[in-house]
Amino acid sequence: MDIDALRRDTPGTAHRLHLNNAGAGLLSRPTLDAVTAHLELEATIGGYEAARQEQHRIDATYTSLARLIGGRPDEIALFDNSTHAWNAAFYALTFKPGDRILTGRAEYGSNVLAYLQVARRTGAEIVVVPDDPSGQLDTAALAELIDERTRLVGISHVPTSGGLINPAAEIGRITRAAGVPFLLDATQSVGQFPVDVEAIGCDMLTATGRKFLRGPRGTGFLWVRSEALEHLDPHVVEIHSATWDGGRGFTWQPGARRFETWETAYANVLGLDAAVRQALDLGLDRIGERALALGAHLRDRLDDLPGVTTHDLGEHRCAIVTATVDGLSATEVAAGLARQRINVTTTVPEQTQFDTEHRGVHPLVRLSPHYYNTEAELDRTVEVMAALARTAR
Repeated sequence: MDIDALRRDTPGTAHRLHLNNAGAGLLSRPTLDAVTAHLELEATIGGYEAARQEQHRIDATYTSLARLIGGRPDEIALFDNSTHAWNAAFYALTFKPGDRILTGRAEYGSNVLAYLQVARRTGAEIVVVPDDPSGQLDTAALAELIDERTRLVGISHVPTSGGLINPAAEIGRITRAAGVPFLLDATQSVGQFPVDVEAIGCDMLTATGRKFLRGPRGTGFLWVRSEALEHLDPHVVEIHSATWDGGRGFTWQPGARRFETWETAYANVLGLDAAVRQALDLGLDRIGERALALGAHLRDRLDDLPGVTTHDLGEHRCAIVTATVDGLSATEVAAGLARQRINVTTTVPEQTQFDTEHRGVHPLVRLSPHYYNTEAELDRTVEVMAALARTAR
């Protein structure tokens, strides 16, 4: 991996030390060019006409995404973000009083709110699976909790609030054996390291384009295993997702596109395709190896600093690193880093409610390097963090 060349192709690296890839990765020049070229085409010949002209490239996006996660193009639906994709899958399930939704302490805040709403509406029960001693979801406890009332297992592969990697493949083995649908929120994992739906065994997966895939904002997708479609009834129907039968009925579109809506920002879609193709060309194995190594390097260096504590859980950890500095709030630390042109963000208690209830450590400073970052950049960040810790003592 030629890091110097990748950085030359990433305009933002000339201006900022970007450690907020878990928020939004820096666009590469090919991705930026794909977006702007289509906008220029729309401005020149018209939006509908541009979409028709580029239809083959738009269709190729489904193929690229399928290659990325090991699925098939007809199992992919495009969305404007991962939350809408996740909602489309979740609300296609039906629940009744006594049904159980099993989830983990690391579940994303919007997903939790959806669980709470459905529980309020239907009388379904939310069961939070405990963690094992390492802090990842306890798969033995999950296997014990699954019963005939379990309607869904919904898990965040990587939380928004830390470096944990949940054991998705083992969860998939358990859910397949029990015949229970498994919805995996892979928003923080797709693009950061290899994610294979067949190896994991999930039934539905959602992800975004803007984070570790380095795609444009306003992009996301849903993957649905073909065999799972018979158990799902999309919550929304419109002229793109279904076909009128000429009378008083309709037929769903085949495959996952029954979850889509007609209007789409095709410039963003083509930018997403460019970003995905770049990730495929680089190789997710190599991307994952470097990203996780950078995360470990940063975490180890921060752990060595007096007054700085990292808070990442799990047996396996990714490139997301969370930390606190004694005597300073997370907001003050993030602001101190921003003054040195280092991009980070902070965790929010409401974004991982069950983790907040259990640990009570949020807000934290969240630093998330990616493969185009350098060890020198991480060392510079550690120096700034050390200086902030000294001033707080």
